[in-house]
Amino acid sequence: MGEVVYDQRAVRRARYAVATVFAVHGAVAGSFATRVPWIQDHSSVSAGQLGLALAFPALGASVAMPLAGRVSHRFGARNALRGLMALWTLSLVLPSLAPNLLTLCLALFAYGATAGMADVAMNAIGVEVENRLGRSIMSGLHGMWSAGALIGSAGGTLAAHLDADARLHHLLAAVVLTVVGVAACAWVLDLQPTEDEEPPPRFALPPRSALLIGAVGFCAVFAEGASLDWSAVYLRDRLDSSAGLAAACTTGFTLTMALARFAGDKVVDRYGSVRTVRASGALAVLGGLLIVVADRPAVAMGGFALMGLGIAVVVPLCFAAAGRSGPNPSQAIAGVATITYTSGLIAPSAIGGLAQATSLTVSFWLVTLLACGLVAFAGVLRAGDRDRPRVSRPDAAVPDPRS
Repeated sequence: MGEVVYDQRAVRRARYAVATVFAVHGAVAGSFATRVPWIQDHSSVSAGQLGLALAFPALGASVAMPLAGRVSHRFGARNALRGLMALWTLSLVLPSLAPNLLTLCLALFAYGATAGMADVAMNAIGVEVENRLGRSIMSGLHGMWSAGALIGSAGGTLAAHLDADARLHHLLAAVVLTVVGVAACAWVLDLQPTEDEEPPPRFALPPRSALLIGAVGFCAVFAEGASLDWSAVYLRDRLDSSAGLAAACTTGFTLTMALARFAGDKVVDRYGSVRTVRASGALAVLGGLLIVVADRPAVAMGGFALMGLGIAVVVPLCFAAAGRSGPNPSQAIAGVATITYTSGLIAPSAIGGLAQATSLTVSFWLVTLLACGLVAFAGVLRAGDRDRPRVSRPDAAVPDPRS
């Protein structure tokens, strides 16, 4: 068989489109997160009940993500992403409408289910765009998600400062983000199943390859969740820092991750996925060691910055490797996404429980140990370094039979 080549301009347009989709997805998450206190007051739930309710997005995502492959096969990648993104952006209005704990849990379950399915669909398309470009873009796409989350958070912070009703804020945000997201989907790759391609099961369990890749993602997301939720507490309780300095540590960690993701693609193209993750894991381990031995806030903040730098590109590379690990990319990506979402669900409570039984220092020793797993098991991401098709000049385009 001859080498398949693609229209460079069309692939670049698809890259910008899927990058916009990633940013919109992140903006929804950022818009929601900043208004959680308002939602808690409106639904009249206690702190413990809110903690229970906030587990439902991850539960909804874990249940729904295995369905994403079937949806994409049935409707085609572009139509599936368009529909799932619209459901996800519009679901932003649901939590602020909930009057009690039961309705809040149901709203957050739907919110998480649509988020997870859209997440799988956009990552599958992102992997295909990366294949056609012949160079790494997945880290940058996840950087766009982080940028979108920061924009959504900024809008939510402004709305909260103005004491705006979250129902109105989220309705306006949902309308704007739905329009932008659906419009961007018009330019993503329209992947269609071939006539002889078997449809995936309605509810697909993760393939074995996804379990191994997902284990690497689990370590990274556990460290991310622990650092995001507990870095400020660590500085305040362990090192007696001020509230402002503690909050700055969390912000610095988030910004470090975002910047590292934007820079990560060039590193991956030069050194490959395996070596990049091994080096990243070593940085994360060094960061964890600085955190647990820190005797002053500056040292711990440096440790959290290294932790963010070390784990930033791991999840994007896990999705890329999953998308190339077998005949059904959506099924493999869904498996990896399910594992990583589960890690994000259990990490904060696991850190808190271990800290309650021992200390926060011991909790972050666990985080450091899991970071060692990135170094030890990076080899399972070798699928992400497989050769990719060359990109043609615009005047030498050969259409892909699936699109």
